[in-house]
Amino acid sequence: MAASSNSSLSGSSLSSDPEDYQPPIWKSYLYQLQQEAPRPKRITCPHEMESRPKYYGREFHGMISREYADELVGSVEGSYLIRESQRQPGTHTLAVPGPPESIRSPGSLTCFSARRFGHQTLNYRLFYDGKHFVGEKRFESVHDLVTDALITLYIETKAAEYIAKMTTNPIYEHLGYTSLLKDKMVHRLNRVRSEPRRVTFQRDERITSPLVRRTALKDAPERQCSYEKIHNFKVHTFRGPHWCEYCANFMWGLIAQGVRCSDCGLNVHKQCSKLVPSDCQPDLRRIKKVFSCDLTTLVKAHNTTRPMVVDLCIREIELRGMKSEGLYRVSGFSEHIEDVRLSFDREGEKADISASAYADINIIAGALKLYLRDLPIPIITFDLYSKFIQAAKIPNADLRLEAIHEGLLQLPPAHYETLRYLMAHLKRVTMFEKENLMSAENLGIVFGPTLMQPPEQNALTTLNDMRQQKLVVQLMIENEDVLF
Repeated sequence: MAASSNSSLSGSSLSSDPEDYQPPIWKSYLYQLQQEAPRPKRITCPHEMESRPKYYGREFHGMISREYADELVGSVEGSYLIRESQRQPGTHTLAVPGPPESIRSPGSLTCFSARRFGHQTLNYRLFYDGKHFVGEKRFESVHDLVTDALITLYIETKAAEYIAKMTTNPIYEHLGYTSLLKDKMVHRLNRVRSEPRRVTFQRDERITSPLVRRTALKDAPERQCSYEKIHNFKVHTFRGPHWCEYCANFMWGLIAQGVRCSDCGLNVHKQCSKLVPSDCQPDLRRIKKVFSCDLTTLVKAHNTTRPMVVDLCIREIELRGMKSEGLYRVSGFSEHIEDVRLSFDREGEKADISASAYADINIIAGALKLYLRDLPIPIITFDLYSKFIQAAKIPNADLRLEAIHEGLLQLPPAHYETLRYLMAHLKRVTMFEKENLMSAENLGIVFGPTLMQPPEQNALTTLNDMRQQKLVVQLMIENEDVLF
């Protein structure tokens, strides 16, 4: 493939403002090939077919032999027809001419199965469930299906070697998206917090206080870190020509040409998506709600270290509710809690949760618990759930705390920071135990199932683990100053 076939990337320009960013000149070679691809030409049946399904047109030829189908489509480039299978009556086959000596390249997006074509006709089992398909892609019409197939077969035949190498020299790191927004986020987060400290729990018989004896500390050097987030890629159909923002090559085909990150809008080939770094910068315009939104996605979209729901609710509770009897145990009216949820979803940090709007502090406490409970990935993540449950079962107090601490170090940074802030708050709640009657154990009973959920969502598992869930949260509250 001649290098001159590609446009130069030297025309790219980076602006200090991401909104003013102009993309580079995209590589045009694959786009040119799509323009050259054969256009579909249906071979119409000269007879009226009474057995023709209502969702097929005159391209349906009824029950004809494969050899006759080969003869009909073999003489015209881009031609196609549909026939009823003689071997399996009631099933339908799409016949299209195969390009000479072509073979599907690895990682292809085409819906056609891999084989060496030669000059023979290709026959594929055709399905209909409201849309037409022979593979993963679904089309409104057979004409669109064949158009996409001809484009894919042509490009992957002519440019197989080029496609295999197109990810070797990506432009991704030169895009304004990564070079500007990522640097801004990393710089801000590095100033706000550092990585959780690593702690060793040791027994020292010379120390008499049980808590101090359990938690003589040795701090490891602190390192800077930022909140990483993987992209939330989903198959996407692009209207009009689109180029991959990782490799700068054209995304070919008629539908489902690539994938788009639903959180930040990054557009890439499906094969390129596997190489994109975990540096998603969610766009607030794409975040539809606050509750039930992934925690890391929300904090990155709002450019905060913790979800604003947690900050605002805790601030309000500490302002006027620390001596409220049964705080977090007593439920507020569910209708009012739902109102708070809708207010956060609509207004974000401008939501009014003051005493003038909700006099009962239990409504605010209930809204905080609802937010934590509705997270798609709990504060203590699914993959670490069993680690914390097993840690709670360790009989030795020192080893149990150390195991919990090791689990905390493995939490995603946004989860760790939110949990740290929440435990510091709950520790302060226990300081008013005489008034609010909420000890660390009582708070553990309330927050255990909220912060820890088994990955299989099995009611029996949750019931069996309730004691350990309670103990984990209780210990994190009691030893908050040591564990975090």
